[in-house]
This record gives sequence, C-alpha cells and structure tokens, in this order.
Amino acid sequence: MMRLSIIIPVYNEEESLELLQEAIGQSLANLPELTWEVIYVDDGSTDNSVAVLEKMAANQPQSIRVVEFRRNFGQTAAIAAGIDYADGEVVILMDADLQNDPADIPKMLQLIEEGYDLVSGWRVKRQDTFITRTLPSRMANWLISTVTGVHLHDYGCTLKAYRREVLVDFRLYGEMHRFIPAFAHSVGAKMVEIPVNHHPRRFGKAKYGLTRTLKVVLDLLTVKFLLSYANKPIYLFGGLGGMLILGSVVTLFALMVRRVFWQISVTQSPFFQIGVMFMILGFQSILMGLIAEMLVRTYHESQHKPTYTIRKVIRSKHTAPDEQENPPLLQ
Repeated sequence: MMRLSIIIPVYNEEESLELLQEAIGQSLANLPELTWEVIYVDDGSTDNSVAVLEKMAANQPQSIRVVEFRRNFGQTAAIAAGIDYADGEVVILMDADLQNDPADIPKMLQLIEEGYDLVSGWRVKRQDTFITRTLPSRMANWLISTVTGVHLHDYGCTLKAYRREVLVDFRLYGEMHRFIPAFAHSVGAKMVEIPVNHHPRRFGKAKYGLTRTLKVVLDLLTVKFLLSYANKPIYLFGGLGGMLILGSVVTLFALMVRRVFWQISVTQSPFFQIGVMFMILGFQSILMGLIAEMLVRTYHESQHKPTYTIRKVIRSKHTAPDEQENPPLLQ
C-alpha cells in the first residue's frame, strides 16, 4: 500500500481551499490501495485562510495536517516545512490557487510505480499572462536547463511527484524550490516530464511578478556551485587561480621580450602591475580552494555523510544483513 503526502503552500487563498480539497478527494477516490494525507502550510496569510484550514481539518474525513507559520517566510520555506512534516513515501507538491489540477495526480503516481523517482508537470497550455508570467518563465526554464544540464520545459510548475528518498539529502533556501529536480538529478534520480492541466486563476491575484526573475538568477549561481563544485571546490578555485597565474606569466614574459629587444621599460607599463596582480590573485584563489577542500572534508567526516548515494543493494541469501544495511563510508 502506497503512502502519499500532498504538500500545499498557502498564502491568502481562502476562497480556493475547500474546492481544492474536494477536487483532491475526487481524484484519489478510485485508488483504494492508496493511503494519503494533505499537508497545508500557511505562509503567514493575512486573510481567513487559517480559519478555513482549521475548519477543514476538523470536519473533513480525509487526513489533513495544517502547519501555520508565524509570518511569511516564502514558498520555498513552506515546501521545506511540508516535507519535514510529511509521512508519505511519495510526496506531491502543488499550488493552492486551483491552477494545478488534482486530476493529474493518479497518472503521476502510476509513473512513480513504474520506477521513476521524480515526475515533473509541464504546463503545455499555460493560462497566465504572456508578458509578465509566461515569457519570463520560458526564459528562466531555458537558463536553468542550460546551466544545470537538467533539461525540463517547466521548472516553475509546482505540480511534481517525488519519491521521498530523493528529497532528504539537501535543504532548501531562498527561492530554491524550483531547483529541486536539479538536486534530485545530482543524487541519481530517474525523472520524467509529462503534460499537465493548467487552469486560469479563479480567485485572488498572482503573488509573484517580474522581480522574482532576478532572485532566480542569483539562486541559480548558488545551485551551479553546489551541484558542480560542492564536493571538489578546488576545481573551481584552483582552475581560476591557474588561469590567473597563466595570464600573469604570459603578460610578464611579453614585457620581458619588449625590454630585451626594444628597450622598453617593464615597470613603467601598466601591464606590469596587472601581471603582478594576476599572480597574487592566482595564488590566493588556489589557497582559498585548499581551505574550501578542508571545510568540505570536515563537513562530510564530522556528520558521517557519504560521498555517494545508493538506489538499492541486491544480495544473496548467504550475505549477512549488516553488510547490506551498513555499507562502509568512503574515507
């Protein structure tokens, strides 16, 4: 029997909540082998959303859990809290504004049962304003796919299904909830993207605008570093330092050639200062990389974090159980 947790961040969506819960119940009514819960995370709503959620939790026959923040912390924090409180082996994220369609949940669960670790929704026929929502989203999707190497059409679609094990090895900050597929891919998650329904907003107004694009770009820089260099920062700092030192050597050598053959002073050229500065910055960058390497090793070894992830272990009947359950950590 599959256990499912549906996590829904809520911010000023009082008109949508009861309709959303009803739609979820209808979409899952024909799955008797499924046990499920809905976790609503109220992100500091200023309307009557909390009162509506409390009423639903008291009167609905389904399992409903309400997590109420003391103030507005943002969608990423709400999703992180929902994951922390979820009990299901499968986690589905969706919005509370009725634009995501709960009718898409069963086909996402079917793909999870077929062996996928992540099923990502793709709003093929998106029902949002083109200039302020759809166009920036398409640009962001292309940029994120290019930088992370994980190619999805719609990173911004909240409706996604995950096996819980691909969500437990990283923490979410800033606006990083949209990068969860990239983090999941880094631990070997098998993923697929499917078209999902998308409805026009019926109540309230959108909570995000063009200003969010800048936050996405800044968070993308962090994500790229974490995915590519978090375990080997010397590759980044050492590579940069090596290029600076190489540039310094080339510059100083050119100045020396000019001095020998054309009697042009070395120290009076501005390129002399540039070459010396590149040399100093190059050595500093390499030293920063070595310090970062020490910090990474301290992080992994002090918390006993392995440098690998395991999907499953297949053993014969003669293998001792502890050999399977406690694989040795890489030293």
